[in-house]
Amino acid sequence: MTLTRHPITERNRRVLFRPREWALFTQPRAVVGFVVALVAVDVLLAAVGVCTTAPRAGELLTAAVIVASGAVCVEAMRRLGMPQGMVRDLLGVWWIPVVLLLPPLYSLLTPIPLYVLMQYRIQRAVMFRRVFSAAVVALSGFSASTVFHALRPGQVVLLDGVAGSARSSVLLNGPGIGAAVLCAVLFTVCNTVLIAGAIRLSVPEEPRRTTVWNSESLLLDTVEVCVGLIVAVLCALSLFLLLVVLPPVLLLQRSLLFQQLQTAARTDPKTGLLNAVAWERVAKTELARALRTGCPLAVLIVDIDHFKKVNDTHGHLIGDQVLLGVATTLSHQLRQYDVIGRFGGEEFVVLLPGADMAEACRAAERLRTRVGRMALPVNDTTVTVTVSIGVALLRVHGRDLLELMAAADLALYRAKDSGRDRVCLPVAKSVGVSVRSADEPSAESRDS
Repeated sequence: MTLTRHPITERNRRVLFRPREWALFTQPRAVVGFVVALVAVDVLLAAVGVCTTAPRAGELLTAAVIVASGAVCVEAMRRLGMPQGMVRDLLGVWWIPVVLLLPPLYSLLTPIPLYVLMQYRIQRAVMFRRVFSAAVVALSGFSASTVFHALRPGQVVLLDGVAGSARSSVLLNGPGIGAAVLCAVLFTVCNTVLIAGAIRLSVPEEPRRTTVWNSESLLLDTVEVCVGLIVAVLCALSLFLLLVVLPPVLLLQRSLLFQQLQTAARTDPKTGLLNAVAWERVAKTELARALRTGCPLAVLIVDIDHFKKVNDTHGHLIGDQVLLGVATTLSHQLRQYDVIGRFGGEEFVVLLPGADMAEACRAAERLRTRVGRMALPVNDTTVTVTVSIGVALLRVHGRDLLELMAAADLALYRAKDSGRDRVCLPVAKSVGVSVRSADEPSAESRDS
């Protein structure tokens, strides 16, 4: 291998030997402290565990077989493809048997090879995020395993790698099953709480229900716990039974990833909002319903003012954070059934079902005000932005989505020409209906 084929640029050398330029240290201090503390605790516990846990052939073989089964699932994930952003998997199915059948030390060590495999076989994620994910699983598994072995002391004994009545009986009686369920749930809860904590520290304004606290996540966690317990029981009876349970787990993993890939195809990767194609599809459905029922409907086009200046001054990474911040602020100020998407560049589109002219203008003004109050910390300063918004009403400015978008776009240009940081309606008449001037206080913001 020569350096000409894989050159190390001067910037790469600088980043490599200057820890302050690593991706971790670009995060808020609370996130850096949280990640470093978590990894340090895992390393300390692993060092103590290595000194106090005597290796046994049966335990090592069981751990190896479980890791190999997890590696098969990782390889299946690679072949299907991985969506961007936060990805749910079913690797907990393999962590739970380790928690219940092996000493706590193995819960700290077994995540390492699988996450290394994910890093180099599936997707080269930011390294500190991959390390953090492994550390979360390790600490959660160690905690649950410690509790389980405290509840059922001395009963999980691996005499060989193929079968053992002592290790299977603990999971086949009433108290053992109860303790196993409790500790499997404890593992899942610890894992979720640690991840949610990191998200809250990184993005404090992110709503819990849009990250890990929602009904779909709860259902997936329940499935993962149930299947993990089944795998643990079969593994306790005989390691050969993993050949029976592996295909169903692979099928569940494939179904889960396929659903996430479908969702990723509909969302914008930088903001998590609907992309333009998906938004247009949903908007046409809502528009047809409004025309059929006679209900009002409004369309807003929201454009960030002087966004190019933000990119030129602070860089595109900060620009992406501004986009995410604006998207989050808009989402917080809208109703659950309003449809918001990223139209492209620094533009967002909003569909307001059931909104008449007054309500649409009030909503647009609320969005304008809240975005103007948003402050994004960058080094020793903060970045603030404003938005201009164009509003169009169904039956007033058009009767199909193309007409409404064109009218809202004209209103947006009017807001830009009037000084930006304001809400405007179209001036011209559309489809033969007179439109009240947007210069009236009820239709347009006077603030700049």
